[in-house]
Amino acid sequence: MVVRARKGQTSYGEVIGILMLDTYTPFIPGDVGNASTYSFPVRYETVKGLTVSRIFSKDRGALPAIREAGRKLVGQGVRAVTGDCGFMAIFQEDLAGELGVPVFLSSLLQAPFISRIIGRGKKVGIISANSEALDDGTLLTAVGIDASIPVCIKGLQDREHFHKAVIEEIGMLDPDEIEREVVNAAEELVQEDPDVGAILLECSVLPPYGAAVQEAVGLPVFDYVTMIDYVYAAVVKERYVGIM
Repeated sequence: MVVRARKGQTSYGEVIGILMLDTYTPFIPGDVGNASTYSFPVRYETVKGLTVSRIFSKDRGALPAIREAGRKLVGQGVRAVTGDCGFMAIFQEDLAGELGVPVFLSSLLQAPFISRIIGRGKKVGIISANSEALDDGTLLTAVGIDASIPVCIKGLQDREHFHKAVIEEIGMLDPDEIEREVVNAAEELVQEDPDVGAILLECSVLPPYGAAVQEAVGLPVFDYVTMIDYVYAAVVKERYVGIM
């Protein structure tokens, strides 16, 4: 089989493209921003100027920058484009209609699916980096969450170690302390609302703590990595070999 180079493409085999905020935070294994999180190659592209404060304020003035970054990823051969912040949902419709590949910018896109599989009467418990910024309905509408999808939300913006590392961006984090804060938030969520049937971790920093959350509350836990793995399996199908 003859293969041909694609004009302008300098590397190959990176199937998932990840749009990154312009941040100053270390990304540990399990984080969306750490390439060792995945069993397959990924490609990163920073959206210049799209800071944490801008994304929390839902600044749509960043659309040209995120559009350009998405096009760069597609130009380098990725088959699908995701992001590293659930609040990128404000750009979901724009990029999904333009890039020519599947676009799934926010972990919150999983909420309608989760709601259907946990059954009527159960709620999706969302742990968010900033519940105050999330709870105005704009982002929820953008990812398909409406009145038919019951959710309850717990934010981490007031948790000391998470705030310093992710929102204040001091340039360092303590995984043990952040895990404790995330687990406490999950425990509070299910104690306050026993109808929670699954946990959805909105922030891309949170997947490393998903196992601890599940151990603490005994519920299914979804996050950015569950979504990325799912889409990867759709755009790179495997042939099955076995015994009959």
